[in-house]
Amino acid sequence: MDTPQMPVLFIGHGSPMNAIEDNEFNHAWEAAARQIAKPKAILCISAHWETQGTQVTAMQAPRTIHDFYGFPRPLFEKQYPAAGSPALANRIIELVGELKVMPDQSWGLDHGTWSVLCRMYPQADVPVVQLSLDRESKNARHYQLGRELQPLRQEGVLIVGSGNIVHNLRMMVWEDTAFDWAVEYDEKVKQWILDGEHESIIHYEKYGKPAMLAVNSAEHYLPLLYILGLKDKDEPISFFADKLWGGSLSMRCVRFG
Repeated sequence: MDTPQMPVLFIGHGSPMNAIEDNEFNHAWEAAARQIAKPKAILCISAHWETQGTQVTAMQAPRTIHDFYGFPRPLFEKQYPAAGSPALANRIIELVGELKVMPDQSWGLDHGTWSVLCRMYPQADVPVVQLSLDRESKNARHYQLGRELQPLRQEGVLIVGSGNIVHNLRMMVWEDTAFDWAVEYDEKVKQWILDGEHESIIHYEKYGKPAMLAVNSAEHYLPLLYILGLKDKDEPISFFADKLWGGSLSMRCVRFG
C-alpha cells in the first residue's frame, strides 16, 4: 500500500518553557499532531544547531540537550528519549545533491526539537533525526536543500522546521504585547506564503527595516525556508498558534498539506 504524503510543518517554538507549561501554544502543537497520521520518523531542522557545513544526526540514541540557562530545574530534568534513525540519516545524505551532508555522532536533540516534540509526541515513540544549519550557506541554498528532501514526504517522514518568523530577543519584553514592526512583518510573511511569493521570503532584507528587526540573527528564520522548499505547488496552507508575544516574538506555525 502506498504511503500517503506527509504534511510539513513550521513550528514557532518560542521559550523552552513551552515544553513543561500548559499554554495556548503547546496545546496548538498537540492538536496539530493529532491531525496527522503517525509518522515513521521525524526530521527536524532546528534554529539551535548551526555548524560549518551541513550535518545530520546519525546516532541510534540521541541525547537530550539542555542548551539554555536561567530556567527552572524541572526544565533541565526533562528528557526526550526518542530513538535516532541512522537509516534516515543515510537517506538524507543520499538525497542531497551537490552539497555534501556529513553524519554526526555527537549532537543529539536540542530544545528547538525536543521542546516541541515532547508535546506533539509525548511517548517519544517516533525516531527523530536533526539536520543542522550551515552557517556559510546563502538563504537560497537552505530553500533548495528543502526541495531536495521532498521524497521523504512520500516515505512517511514528518519534516518539521523549528524557529520563529519574528525573533528579536534583544528587544523582547516579558509581557503579552507586540511591536508594530513585528506585527507588520509577521503579517507580510503570512501573505507571501499564501501568495506563493517564496523569493520575497528568501530575500527578506529587501523589505527593509521591519524585516531586519524581525529576522535579526537569521537562525530562527532559516528553518522556514526548508519548509517552503518542501511545499508542493497547489497543496493547502494553514496557520495555527499565530500570535505575537513579548513584543518581538512570533509564535506563528505553518502547515503545508
